[in-house]
Amino acid sequence: MSTIAEIEQLERRRFDAQVAKDLPTLEAIFADDLVYTHSNGHQDDKASYLASIASGQSRYDRVDFESLTVRAYNDDRTAVVNGLVRIELGPGADGQPTFTRIKYVVVYIRTDAHGWQLVLWHAQKQAA
Repeated sequence: MSTIAEIEQLERRRFDAQVAKDLPTLEAIFADDLVYTHSNGHQDDKASYLASIASGQSRYDRVDFESLTVRAYNDDRTAVVNGLVRIELGPGADGQPTFTRIKYVVVYIRTDAHGWQLVLWHAQKQAA
């Protein structure tokens, strides 16, 4: 499998795990030194982000990809992903589902010990 196909598959698996609150999968995908800058500017590390998923503070009911581009570098040991996703965040005050669109960039590195791991994630809200 090519690096690009592998990372595309990993990105889909990552978002599926976020929706399912599959913490063991996310634990394996996220590097110990992960830095995640949310669309509101808040920054999490691996431990605080996993805790926010476990508590329900970070909630994803559904994630649909609008675009996904992967570029491989450094002899296929680094991958940069640019994506645009539509996230269902659960019911709003009116009981109807709320959605947000997020443009994001993530960086994966491949190590001999852990395979591909996400080290950097930056998100930005987009107009509906």
